[in-house]
Amino acid sequence: MHIREAHIQDWDAIWPIFQSVVQAGETYAYDPSTTKEQGLALWISAPRKTYVAEVNGHTVATYYLKTNQAGPGAHVCNCGYMVAPQARGQGLASALCEHSQNLAKELGYLAMQFNFVASSNTGAVRLWQKLGFEPVGQLPKAFRHPTLGLVDALVMYKWLTDN
Repeated sequence: MHIREAHIQDWDAIWPIFQSVVQAGETYAYDPSTTKEQGLALWISAPRKTYVAEVNGHTVATYYLKTNQAGPGAHVCNCGYMVAPQARGQGLASALCEHSQNLAKELGYLAMQFNFVASSNTGAVRLWQKLGFEPVGQLPKAFRHPTLGLVDALVMYKWLTDN
């Protein structure tokens, strides 16, 4: 697996991953009808950095990193991760999260926060906890899952430095 910074030219390879995750409506609070152009703005244009993971020259996963809040909160970043359905269960999300934490430190961030983790996404919750993230807030019935109905959303947080 090779992780590298993404560029606008990578969007055509990222779009099928983004579209499959968003259309499923099970993990992200993006409108399932998000267009390719809207997705580009959300995933490539707005974040500070976007990366892709490639296996044998094929894009199989992606993540973005952005400042979570401006001003006094600018030392905390936020990331989002997506893995192609056929590539799940191979450790890609873990590798991307570890990569993003190292990048965040290089960019001067002191902490990372996941703002809206669907509690029903048990695999992600378990992985983020394994990687040192703690649930610091729970938003009751804040996420409308397509089959489970209203489920809680978690705010998860990790301090990245020893200070």
